[in-house]
Amino acid sequence: MNEKHTKGNMRKRKFWYILMLITAVVYMGWRLFFTLPLNAGVVSVVAGLALFISELLSYLEAIIHMRFMSMEESIPLPDVPPELYPEVDVLVATHSEETELLKKTLNGCRHMEYPDKSKVHIWLCDDTARPEMAALAKRLGVGYFGISGSKDAKAGNLNNALSQTHSPLVVTFDSDMIPRREFLMKTVPYFFLPKMIEENGVWRMRTEKEIDPDYKIGFVQTPQSFYNPDMFQFNFFAETNIPNEQDFFFREVNIGRNASNSAIYAGSNTVISREALEEVGGIRTGTITEDFATGIDIQAAGYTTYAIDTVLASGLAPADFSSLLKQRQRWGRGCVQTVRSLHFWKNKLSLAGKLSYLSCLFYWWTFIRRFVYILSPILFVLFQVQVVRCSLLTLACVWLPSYLIYNHTLKLLSGKIRNQRWSNIVDTIICPYMIIPVLLETVGIHMKKFTVTSKERLSSGNTRFYFALPHIVLLLASVVGVGFCIWEMILDSSLGSLVVLFWLFMNGYFLLVAVLFMLGRVNYRSAERYYVSLPVSFPASDGVVSTATSDISENGFSFWLDFPRYVSPLHDTEFTFEDRGIRATVQGKAVHVEQRGDRWKYSVRLTVDDSDEYLEYLQIAYDRDPSLATEIKSSAYKEFSIFVKRKTASNVSYNRKLPRIAMTYATADASGNPVTVTDFNYQFITVDGLNEAPKAQVRFGELLLDLEWVDLGQRKTNLYEVVGWEEVSPSAEMLQALKEITQKEEGAALQPATA
Repeated sequence: MNEKHTKGNMRKRKFWYILMLITAVVYMGWRLFFTLPLNAGVVSVVAGLALFISELLSYLEAIIHMRFMSMEESIPLPDVPPELYPEVDVLVATHSEETELLKKTLNGCRHMEYPDKSKVHIWLCDDTARPEMAALAKRLGVGYFGISGSKDAKAGNLNNALSQTHSPLVVTFDSDMIPRREFLMKTVPYFFLPKMIEENGVWRMRTEKEIDPDYKIGFVQTPQSFYNPDMFQFNFFAETNIPNEQDFFFREVNIGRNASNSAIYAGSNTVISREALEEVGGIRTGTITEDFATGIDIQAAGYTTYAIDTVLASGLAPADFSSLLKQRQRWGRGCVQTVRSLHFWKNKLSLAGKLSYLSCLFYWWTFIRRFVYILSPILFVLFQVQVVRCSLLTLACVWLPSYLIYNHTLKLLSGKIRNQRWSNIVDTIICPYMIIPVLLETVGIHMKKFTVTSKERLSSGNTRFYFALPHIVLLLASVVGVGFCIWEMILDSSLGSLVVLFWLFMNGYFLLVAVLFMLGRVNYRSAERYYVSLPVSFPASDGVVSTATSDISENGFSFWLDFPRYVSPLHDTEFTFEDRGIRATVQGKAVHVEQRGDRWKYSVRLTVDDSDEYLEYLQIAYDRDPSLATEIKSSAYKEFSIFVKRKTASNVSYNRKLPRIAMTYATADASGNPVTVTDFNYQFITVDGLNEAPKAQVRFGELLLDLEWVDLGQRKTNLYEVVGWEEVSPSAEMLQALKEITQKEEGAALQPATA
């Protein structure tokens, strides 16, 4: 059993949940009956009620979803006989994405393991009927469904595919979500839970009497993971310190929703029962979040649904702030639209399920609540609007215990993925741009147009600073409020405003971080890297060189060598990779070489083509967990220090394509005159003693190198270019000469060269 699900840990989670519930009820009761400023004027009453309702909704949301998280239990994966695995239709939906993006996704689908791969039917579902997509499907040997003019967007696209396929299980992937090879083997067996049972560690088929006819699996949702950093990770240089912003939902919250059979269908990375889809009439149309609504329909029809925390596919997070906002506004409006509809309240979803989805609705009001939390102390300090009526002592006795217990419970139930401070940062950044869309949807003004989240990579900043204007105004108001607060405390010699001061400081910190976020950051990489050690080999004059990668991406990789070998920057070298039974030979050129300690790191840019070998390479590159944080390892100080250090660092790039080797090699020219080689990189050589002779010959081990002086204008130089270096460098004689010379350097030959 997972450590998270041990009996002792489950008891601990339930204890703190109950304690949080008790203190929350006490606190909210005190707030309702003793602290509302009902006699302080209309403005104070409105502000006070807004703050009270915000706190009440915060606690209700927390109580609902923490309740189910405290009940979270692991779901066993049945050991299914190979012959029982059913047929599966894999549907990859596309709208306007480029073929290169779809190629990686479909390639990952082709490599998914299954006992009988003839039972796996992969379909590219294109709702714009583009010829290039049909050609891509043909090239990769997968099926193709093309439609145009559909009024139902993604839902219509998938329903079109469902009407032309037959498998009992259906997998849905978004265009960018690349599955791991084990995706089907780690999801399909869950559909046998109604038919199989585990006894003493061995799985067997249930007898007819043991089968519950009402227990049917509707879908299994796996996490939506991302191989590129999301904007919060990227803009704060926190790729290795902060998990993806959606990890908390998919790996914690959605798992907890299993207890109320309300796991959310996210539209991708999901296996669904065709029977369930047919019973509810297919993917729901007429909504901007068809996946969210369809999941509710399946659960209301009596099907059991599961979310699991095993990451089995990864895609692209939005790369710019505008795309992020459009995505979140669509999600928020879609959730509000679905939950407030009569269709939701009249369906047969369980009470626990309805409460769970109600907490989703409360979540999207978080951004309104965050604005109220920021504005309340500003109104109190700058405009004397009373929002809470109480003394400092009473507040400390009632609010402080509830606040501390709430935060500890959230920390316990959230594992190591999320903390309250980071949640407040994210909410503060987004809140000014979510308030109006959520309010409009709440009062019934719908967003009708479906918008696809952009998957394009930017070559400029990922946000515009004008997005920070609301945060700057609120930050300035908070700073002025801090000054007023401190001045009042000095004049009155009182600590009465201490809590308000703390409140302003906290809000000021969140607003300052939001402003820093809006400074943006440029992504100079053409593709995301995975930092992983994989075996790689390439031919050399003395045989095959075997080493390991430092990182790998779709466009290139880097590897380590203990000796500064020649790897051509001009001509392709063949590199062979092997990983878990997959072998790929690709070609590339060296684009950067640097010495790190006593080792050399080579970076290679691939010659990308459409060959089967390159497709195998893509599978090797993407078939793994992203090289991003999975646990939070951050603090306010750490975030600021990393941000300032990285933001102020100069972007110095070196274009050294050959290894630069510093040495003190005493040798002679062709006439026997003594000279000293002080620097060598295969193409160029620095020789003391030639006195800028236009041409020269120098002994280099057993080689006699022809040299031509490099004229650098007015600058005195002893730099020469090796004549015919492209032919000489890869030779066995050059390798032998360099090995002999470096061995004679008595440990001083391979010292790092001065940049």
